Amino acid sequence: MDKNRIARSPATAPPLLATLPNGLRVVAIPMPWRATVSLSVFIRTGSLHETPARLNGISHVVEHMAFKGTATRDCQRINLDAERLGAEVNAHTDKDHTAFHIEGLPQDLPAFVEMLADLVLNPSFPAEELERERGVIEQEFSEYDEDPVSQAFQLFDRACFGTLHPAGRPIIGTRANIKRFAREELLDYVQRQYTACNVVVAVAGPLGAAEFDTGFVPRVAAAFGAMPPGTPNLIEPPAWLGGMKTRRMAGSGQCQLVLGYAAPALAADDAHLPHVLAAALLGEGMSSPLLDEIRERRGLAYHAGCAADILPHSGQFVIDAATAPEQAVELLEAVHALLRQLAEAPALDATALERARRQLTMRALRALEQPARRMENAALDLFSFGHLREPQAWLDRLQAVSAAEVRAVFARMHQGGGADGGQPAALALAGSVPAKVRERAAALFVDAAA
Repeated sequence: MDKNRIARSPATAPPLLATLPNGLRVVAIPMPWRATVSLSVFIRTGSLHETPARLNGISHVVEHMAFKGTATRDCQRINLDAERLGAEVNAHTDKDHTAFHIEGLPQDLPAFVEMLADLVLNPSFPAEELERERGVIEQEFSEYDEDPVSQAFQLFDRACFGTLHPAGRPIIGTRANIKRFAREELLDYVQRQYTACNVVVAVAGPLGAAEFDTGFVPRVAAAFGAMPPGTPNLIEPPAWLGGMKTRRMAGSGQCQLVLGYAAPALAADDAHLPHVLAAALLGEGMSSPLLDEIRERRGLAYHAGCAADILPHSGQFVIDAATAPEQAVELLEAVHALLRQLAEAPALDATALERARRQLTMRALRALEQPARRMENAALDLFSFGHLREPQAWLDRLQAVSAAEVRAVFARMHQGGGADGGQPAALALAGSVPAKVRERAAALFVDAAA
């Protein structure tokens, strides 16, 4: 049997899909071996949809406030209804979506559908709760604001895309907006963004096709069927800018670095896969060139990593690390040398390439066993492509990526864009950032590509 072929097992049973008359999609991930069930409602709205800038952060505030009261339940009742069933309820806001989750016993799935529908469809945003929750969100904002890692990644997004496009703005928003948002703005945002064609209701657990068709889908239809159809929440892709952003933070003992280059956006042909494979080759695992050189051989950092962050609107090839300020110049020069070495090598090391390919294969197969990952991937497939993609097709395309394609990724990055259509580097430094570090970083990654 092909070593990269997905074996058909209960963990990889095909998902089930239905579409309600109003356009809402319903997905089930059969996992008969599970003793619990997970239910999520995904809405195609996040910080990327917050235009103009005065709305930056509103998706996150709405997510918080949904738990503070509905037309029939107050905050305490919302929490008790879930916890008396032993269930765990949560939510998150991302760049491209917002999601509400509940996990509990399979026999309580009908109640879970009603609970999440109430949060999504009937939030009341009580004024007194909004005033209290502002303080909670401001505390969360302060945690991000005082964390060099969070600040470096926020600066990195700004270097990539600027602030005129929401892709360059933080998910949590601004402190001024958090203080300013009024109840009417939250209600208006939900009315505009929370529409049926922008919603996927997903379940993962021990249910089969018969229960999906005759039980789960009718329950979702009863709860969400009156939701207005709406139109897809789409955005214009941002232009890649590049450049360097820095923030010196008093009291920080480390220099946090985030360096990156443009990568293809998510697309049906998976054109981003050479970048994904290149990122795994450079920085996935302790034997990767990045970790081996930066941590094992030089002792410059406890953490260093590389990943390709691929979204429907854009992609980022990201290298991040944290080091002592007196070692930051050496770290920058080591990263630059690694990129140059990979770009100029006559051929990539076959063992390293196979390691990276195997690690990505393992990660993809492991995700098939994780309910939350399966549900989120299904929702994002439906938002991006309108259908569910076959995991095996992705693995087949991964196997087809050539060493020359991966090497070309490093060549374009090392050239800082160059005349072949590449894009300049984006670089962020936060924490303890001496002037000499800023100057060397600019010389290596910004000025040299100008």
